[in-house]
Amino acid sequence: MTATGERPARGTRPANRRELIVEVASAQFYRGGFARTSISDIAEAVAMGPSALYRHFRSKQKVLTEVVFGSVDRARDQLAEATPEDLPAVAARASVRDRGLGVIWHREARYLTPEDRRTVGQRIGQVLAHTAALIRARRSELSRADSEFLASAVLAIMTGISFQNIQMPKDRLTRLVERLLVIAVDCELPDLPPAAPPAPTRPGVAVSARRTTILNTAAELFADHGFSNVGMEDIGRAVGMAGPSLYNHFAGKTEILEAAFLRGNEWLRRDLDRALAEADDETDALRRLLASYADFALERPADVRLLLTESVELPEPQGHRVRVLQHQYIAEWVQLLRRVRPGLDATTARVRVQSAIHIANDLALSRRLRGTDSTHARLLTVGTRLLELPPPD
Repeated sequence: MTATGERPARGTRPANRRELIVEVASAQFYRGGFARTSISDIAEAVAMGPSALYRHFRSKQKVLTEVVFGSVDRARDQLAEATPEDLPAVAARASVRDRGLGVIWHREARYLTPEDRRTVGQRIGQVLAHTAALIRARRSELSRADSEFLASAVLAIMTGISFQNIQMPKDRLTRLVERLLVIAVDCELPDLPPAAPPAPTRPGVAVSARRTTILNTAAELFADHGFSNVGMEDIGRAVGMAGPSLYNHFAGKTEILEAAFLRGNEWLRRDLDRALAEADDETDALRRLLASYADFALERPADVRLLLTESVELPEPQGHRVRVLQHQYIAEWVQLLRRVRPGLDATTARVRVQSAIHIANDLALSRRLRGTDSTHARLLTVGTRLLELPPPD
């Protein structure tokens, strides 16, 4: 927290106190979330009282704004120094150096004001466009659409390690992330299909079960606005019910959130069981898992965002239960991959698996890419390369 990494002594006034506040707040938001972190928590960590902290920032919201903007700007500035040849190395160093990148961008940025969210989105768009330009300079044969897709994959790998608890020395992790980024940047994508006429819009049939309607609606609200910013009254208004009537179906919004997590995990487990049952071998099982996860992510982006962002909001023991289910799901992938590639240690295999999954997550959250016919096939291509699966017979 100081230049030497030590907590400043109470009563002292370090010259870089504002920077220390932002550094500490960023770490606390990353670990516990903006909603669960108080101004007092931040002030205590920098050995000052809350009133003194307010002389630097008028509110916790202002602290968050500086944390998020600073995170985006650091990534932008570091990638601005990259050349087409060393883009993977620069991006790997940036992501390992700033491990909170993905959580800050995906989870905490939702608590910004609408205006600040738009500005952050524009700045991330600039980072994406610059990365795509570097990839095009590295691979002149690529179309603009191809380079933008691969740039999205690069940012997904960079932000994806933020959601992983990786026990690995920094230099080794940096080399691994660089290897994954090289694979993504140099990936040969399948040709784009010819433009097809838009499919006719179908009205569909509304869900009649109240509980399911509440669950679907709440999941979207939590994903868009953050669990802490959504009340039972908001959910009731969205489904056309008085807020108190929701309690006939759920004891509270925490129970709704837990039910949404359990439902998402059940879908993934069902797809995993089907892939294992129908596969010819471990390689075929992994290919089937990649395909089924891409289907899940592209069809259910609200559930993807919940899985990425809201587990921190679940109290114990519900949070532990959900984490165990998620770890078990990833462990099945890791075990399959290590059978296909016996030389991989468990940590390396898990980073590869979660990177492939996070690319699907990240691209599914892009409305533009989610609606593109080629995205599913391209996700499978990049995921297969990241796992370094042998080519199909």
